[in-house]
Amino acid sequence: MKRRVFLSGIMATFLSACASASKFRTYKGPEVTRLRMYKAKRKLVLDGASGPLRTYSMGLGFAPAGHKQFEGDGRTPEGSYVIDRRNPNSRFHLSIGISYPNEADRAFAAARGKSPGGDIFIHGGPRPGIDPTNVRDWTAGCVTVSDREIERIYAMVPNGTPIDIYA
Repeated sequence: MKRRVFLSGIMATFLSACASASKFRTYKGPEVTRLRMYKAKRKLVLDGASGPLRTYSMGLGFAPAGHKQFEGDGRTPEGSYVIDRRNPNSRFHLSIGISYPNEADRAFAAARGKSPGGDIFIHGGPRPGIDPTNVRDWTAGCVTVSDREIERIYAMVPNGTPIDIYA
């Protein structure tokens, strides 16, 4: 009986420590100066002044080929943008925003009487414990990494960081 109580106490301590673990990390390494995203290779590279700092595998929108043009097309944008916002309360764990659509994206869509869409983010997975990179290309145009990876990216990448997205 004493052993069961002891083990129950250990388990409760362990579970409370896991539950209180924060998704917000700190980063004290080299500054991230740019992000490069290679859609065909499904790779996201975080660059510093002297070269790549980290590389992550990623998932994309449900129709990843080509540049995002319209709301609902399932494509992930291509081109040069910046990280312009962050959402600590994202329903996808954490997220950082990409400045799509830019002026050219809006003009292209408007000329065709459509919306360019928006709210393109790099974010974590939809459910705890599921790695979205194992279920490839499921978003409406966003970029997905694992929850643990978005925690690192969120800490490392400040707003204003340029991001170049290649086909």
